[in-house]
Amino acid sequence: MTSWVRYVSARHGRGFGQLGENSQIHVYDGDLFDSPKPTDTRVQLADVTLLSPCQPSKIVALWNNFHALAEKTGKPVPSHALFLIKPSTCLNGTRSAIKRPASYRGKIAFEGELGIVIGKACRGVSREAAAGHIFGYTCINDVTAFGLLNEDPNFAQWTRAKGFDTFGVVGPCIVPEFDWHSACVVTTLNGVERQNYPLADMVLEPEVLVSQLSQDMTLLPGDVIACGTSLGAGSMPDGAKVEVTIAGIGSLANTMNG
Repeated sequence: MTSWVRYVSARHGRGFGQLGENSQIHVYDGDLFDSPKPTDTRVQLADVTLLSPCQPSKIVALWNNFHALAEKTGKPVPSHALFLIKPSTCLNGTRSAIKRPASYRGKIAFEGELGIVIGKACRGVSREAAAGHIFGYTCINDVTAFGLLNEDPNFAQWTRAKGFDTFGVVGPCIVPEFDWHSACVVTTLNGVERQNYPLADMVLEPEVLVSQLSQDMTLLPGDVIACGTSLGAGSMPDGAKVEVTIAGIGSLANTMNG
């Protein structure tokens, strides 16, 4: 199964490629989303730091997109995607610190999710055409400064609460040929399982999400759609290690720094 990664190191600089056998990255040139070309270069995974596997212009984050969570909260499931936008400046990769904002001392929450990576610009596409605009899938930790959501009773501050630097954790790779139907999202906090939910419980599936969102905005290559979370999302104490794992994609691991 193909896995695309981005990396940086003092020796090799920045680059991207396919993660292969023996923990080697086969380096490519060009644009990941526009016919990238293989080179003869190989670098060892141990010699580089993995970055987020793409650089989205925006992260579109879903709310209330799993039946189990909707049932628990007593919310009706939506017919159209309920979403917010996380800015590109919040982007973070695996094994990098999630940093507490200096202005905020309250609860910070993790949300393990599946991420859709857009491969081709789309605007107003049909559900049938949407699959052709999906490059692949990744893991997401949609971090939230929970206490800010309703700080002002007159306006729910979703973007503020979820848009701080390092709060958009994406990775460790993008897998194009991933069958999400039988997969689960498993999130651990300091090694203890906190989430384990089936992606088949999604209300609006990836092709539907891409189609609906493309009616509302243009989705660009590299943009990420965070499919929403289900039961078990919770608080990350300072110093905690959070790991989001989807079998067939990999594990996205980060530490919460106070």
